[in-house]
Amino acid sequence: MTKRNNRDKGSLFIVSAPSGAGKTTLCKKIIETLDNLRASVSVTTRKPRTGEVDGEDYAFITDKRFRRMIDKGEFVEWAEVHGNLYGTVKKRLEQIIASGNDVILDIDTQGARQIKKTYGNGVFIFILPPSMTELRNRLEKRMSNTREDMERRLKRAVEEIREYKMYDYVIVNDLLNSSLRKFESIILAERQRSTRKDSAWIEKNIIRR
Repeated sequence: MTKRNNRDKGSLFIVSAPSGAGKTTLCKKIIETLDNLRASVSVTTRKPRTGEVDGEDYAFITDKRFRRMIDKGEFVEWAEVHGNLYGTVKKRLEQIIASGNDVILDIDTQGARQIKKTYGNGVFIFILPPSMTELRNRLEKRMSNTREDMERRLKRAVEEIREYKMYDYVIVNDLLNSSLRKFESIILAERQRSTRKDSAWIEKNIIRR
């Protein structure tokens, strides 16, 4: 695992992709690869898929509870996607950033647009499938997707892909290992930006030594 100097400031990495592009897999792998990198667990009203763990993959809640959280202003962003509600809890996100860790925020393009208005210094990454044919093949392999649901996701995918220019980086997820290396290189490069450095630490420990 690649360790990060803990005197650097935490950063927010926003990752979006059409359903089936492999975003979730890449996010899980990069968190296993790099230290000081955590996932912000989104809240959703959809049902868990096979193998998903409540509180790790998503926090699964009722529609009624989700809407109460909207009314209380608890989300930094939220959106309705494929008939289900998804949101990022403001308090959880701020706690991770305050701890000095980098945060991976796995959200759709609607949520990313809201985040861009709130966290202008976030790093926005878009994951593309190799082709729409391959995207269809991946969705077909999901036992949880009905034919109607799959067609809705493919139609939405075209709309989402056209949003790619809103992002700072684009990764075509063809081969997993190659995509993971590109993902890692983006995060490592962003960590070296001068704006991410702790100026007080540099002044105290380098200049005044």
